[in-house]
Amino acid sequence: MEEGTFQRIQPLERVADQQQNAGSLSQSSVASAEDLRLVEALRSGNESAFVSLVNMYHSLMLRLAMIFVPSETIAEEVVQDTWMGVLHGLDRFEGRSALKTWIFRILTNRAKTRAQREGRSVPFSSLPEFTTELQEPAIEPERFHGPDHQWPGHWVSFPRSWEEIPEERILSQETMTRIQEAIDTLPVGQREVITLRDIEGCTSEEACDLLGVSEANQRVLLHRARCKVRRALERYFEDE
Repeated sequence: MEEGTFQRIQPLERVADQQQNAGSLSQSSVASAEDLRLVEALRSGNESAFVSLVNMYHSLMLRLAMIFVPSETIAEEVVQDTWMGVLHGLDRFEGRSALKTWIFRILTNRAKTRAQREGRSVPFSSLPEFTTELQEPAIEPERFHGPDHQWPGHWVSFPRSWEEIPEERILSQETMTRIQEAIDTLPVGQREVITLRDIEGCTSEEACDLLGVSEANQRVLLHRARCKVRRALERYFEDE
């Protein structure tokens, strides 16, 4: 089934749009003039420039670190370690990527290293569960007619349209909580991909780079994750 069978999960899409307006991982491929000015200020020891950088990115860095490590406390340590790495590595910044991209690459490398020390000794893409995630059906087979039906492979009943659901309810805190709960129950690969793509606003290229997976595998994992979260939301809306 093609990825386009389902559009992006609507509540996640709206939340992601809001987050991208406020700042996400998505960024241009080379450093901007503002990036270069900021780097020069940091190199000269401008404390206010560093405080501004921390205020812009610290919360997002913490959320990203928590994808890789098992607790918020460890994630905080990873972020602090990353800031030290940024300060010590400023002289090596050449502007071939955006400053934000450079910072987040340092973060993910340190988070992966810390995850290995905490017991995740190999990247998730090499785990047996990862292969299972790629092979499992995106949608429960019982939702489609079987081979003996007049219309084999067709929907038993079409997924419910959410157009009639008020936007206030879709964007409510309770719905956001249900979305996060559904994401938390996903297999690790699917959880990491959907978090990067639909929560943090990464492009597919950025997600592949951060997680060390191919574009094809990233697309499959994202599709399966979105389908499962959408199904969880269908059940939630149907119960009320």
